[in-house]
Amino acid sequence: MDLTIENIVLVGSLLLFISIIVGKTSYKFGVPTLLLFLIIGMIAGSDGLGIEFDNPEIAQFIGIISLNFILFSGGLDTHWKSVKPILKEGIALSTLGVLFTAVSLGTFVWFLTDFTIYESMLLGSIVSSTDAAAVFSILRSKSLALKTNLRPTLELESGSNDPMAYVLTIAFLTLVVNQDQTIVSIIPLFLQQMILGAIAGFVFGKISKFIINKIQLDFEGLYPVLVIALMFITFSATDAVGGNGFLAIYICAVYLGNQDLIHKKTILKMFDGLAWLMQIVLFLTLGLLVFPSEVIPYLGVGILISLFLILVARPVGVFLSLVFFRMKMRRRFYISWVGLRGAVPIVFATYPLLAGIDKANMIFNIVFFISVTSVLIQGTTLSLVAKWLHVALPEKVKPISAIDRFISEIPKNAMKKIKISADSNAVGKKIVELGFPKTAIISMIERNDNYTIPTGATILEENDILVILSENEKSLEEVEKCLN
Repeated sequence: MDLTIENIVLVGSLLLFISIIVGKTSYKFGVPTLLLFLIIGMIAGSDGLGIEFDNPEIAQFIGIISLNFILFSGGLDTHWKSVKPILKEGIALSTLGVLFTAVSLGTFVWFLTDFTIYESMLLGSIVSSTDAAAVFSILRSKSLALKTNLRPTLELESGSNDPMAYVLTIAFLTLVVNQDQTIVSIIPLFLQQMILGAIAGFVFGKISKFIINKIQLDFEGLYPVLVIALMFITFSATDAVGGNGFLAIYICAVYLGNQDLIHKKTILKMFDGLAWLMQIVLFLTLGLLVFPSEVIPYLGVGILISLFLILVARPVGVFLSLVFFRMKMRRRFYISWVGLRGAVPIVFATYPLLAGIDKANMIFNIVFFISVTSVLIQGTTLSLVAKWLHVALPEKVKPISAIDRFISEIPKNAMKKIKISADSNAVGKKIVELGFPKTAIISMIERNDNYTIPTGATILEENDILVILSENEKSLEEVEKCLN
């Protein structure tokens, strides 16, 4: 069946509905939800129900848009105080770890197949990063509680290592296409992408915070739309000047996620839903793009490469990148095991297809097989391996993350009325500018015998009486310090 304007909405909505319903019950059988989205796309495709979709360019476009939302949402959920203690380890994993994984796997592919060294390194680069969509969704859906700082380490790595894999993919694809160039020639490209991407991410984060808090929109629902616009501006503007757009939007989102923003809860909840939508759309699209009949001939080589990646290349990347850090061996092994490959490598595998290199189809089908086996083998065993390595926490003692605490309506156990005096630091300021404690809320403001429910944009005035709800008395003390 050819996709037309008349039936694309019907087919798309039916696939989306089926994916959500099937995903709801998937974990009863231990199957990762994202894998089911991919399988549903394959069943609906040319080798299944007959939906014709064979356009890598459109798939790549959908992939890039989806990754914007997934990475941005992951960045918003990254709490700085949680990742700060493991920042160096996370950066090492997302840069050196990706490089070592790509090189070791590329070397194995070179010995195993008739690929040239650059083609082998291209394949290794494509699958060198852990997939943010897979890691975020599986860790959060399973509500897996991990000891020490393991979970923020894994989420920071998966959210920040795609830019490195992207740069390596583009670099080695350039070497495959232009045989006269040497590996030294791609070093300036690497430095340009990473440095400009990092700077742009921070700059756009600052600009975005200023715009969000200063602009006066009439409707609360417009604030997430504003943030979406700022996200795409960050990505496209960074890419236009030669920087890494994926790195820029992740850094921008991490910065914004740790600032006080107007209607922040609305923004976070909206992006969480959009990230799930984009994960479903991305996996369905890639499932439609794959022809199972073309993957079957590569099962043998695919299994060997996939096992080498899981059992050798990923551990090599982790252990070498963390060699100078103090960390228990069981933690290193678990980080090695959570090397989930998902949709990102498949999206990156469309670049060789569009470049028209000789082995593009073979690379794409091998990468697809690697992603499926990774999610199937590693994704279904995260809890089991965590218990086996003694890095899991009992669910009853699982700590509540800062983002979950902020978004969820945690019961407030203390209440106090505070009157704003003339010499208070809060007079004339918006609530969002006060640095208000996350464990307390201003539920109501009494002003001139009238009661109003405030927002982050509400400006406090002299003699305002604030009705404060907080989790405990200690939070009330922090509130008083904030308002003095």
